[in-house]
Amino acid sequence: MPFEEHSELLATIEPTIARLIAEHRERRTHWYFHELVPWEQGRNFVTEPWDPSHCTISEAARTSLVLNLLTEDNLPYYHAAIERHTPDNETFGEWNHMWTAEEGQHAIGLRSYLLTSRNCDPRLLEDDRLAVMTTGYHPHWQNVAEVFAYTTAQELATRVSHRNAGRITDDPVAFELMKAIAGDENHHFMFYRGVIAAMLKEAPSLTLEGIYKALSGFEMPGTVIPGFLRRSVEIARAGVYNLRIHHDRVLKPLLKDWGVEAVSGLSHRAAEIQDKLMNLPALIMAKAERFEAKFATG
Repeated sequence: MPFEEHSELLATIEPTIARLIAEHRERRTHWYFHELVPWEQGRNFVTEPWDPSHCTISEAARTSLVLNLLTEDNLPYYHAAIERHTPDNETFGEWNHMWTAEEGQHAIGLRSYLLTSRNCDPRLLEDDRLAVMTTGYHPHWQNVAEVFAYTTAQELATRVSHRNAGRITDDPVAFELMKAIAGDENHHFMFYRGVIAAMLKEAPSLTLEGIYKALSGFEMPGTVIPGFLRRSVEIARAGVYNLRIHHDRVLKPLLKDWGVEAVSGLSHRAAEIQDKLMNLPALIMAKAERFEAKFATG
């Protein structure tokens, strides 16, 4: 996508961005993590070193919460990546700063819960955080539509993952915390989904290409987490997030919400991409079925 087209598209949809920001402000009610964390359970890790016997939730639930937390820890990299691909003006800056501020307490709240409830090894958690932050997250986005298509899918995926992680804890405190975090992800998802919808109206061919790049190679930004593959398999088997959930709760709803199948006025190349997008769910479902067959028991 040439720089001129990139700038022109963003300038054209800027009034829509401003409207979406206003709608977000009106829709979202701020919440406070300190009102949800069980501070009364907190103990001194120096005089009472952590031991696995202290844990009160299942291993799969702990893995899910830690994986979600380490993904949230990468917030500075997400902010920087979005900033690099959007104009340096008041409208886009307002969103990125507000989004970052709202996302900021997710990791704070999750870490506070895990430490006060002693449902994680605190030293290992800090070692993993350092490893994740040292590696960083550096997406190779090439198309401005790819940026917003990815963030749309990622916000929707984290909404699903956070809610499911809270559910399998069987802990009312963790459930309410993850429910609040997932609520934020949903509000952010609605914003990004609206941005792509606006782009599709103004530049359908360019936008479909960005959507395809984002969705066909989609992976959560937590792949830099130590032991990510092992941990992701564990949460997949626990029903927190897996390929079938991605197919049912993320991929198919997005294609429907954006009306990808009905987009018209496309270049020949974009029409081919449209077909590939509509075939993508079948490819993901085939992978999901292979995964499930591999790990089927009894």
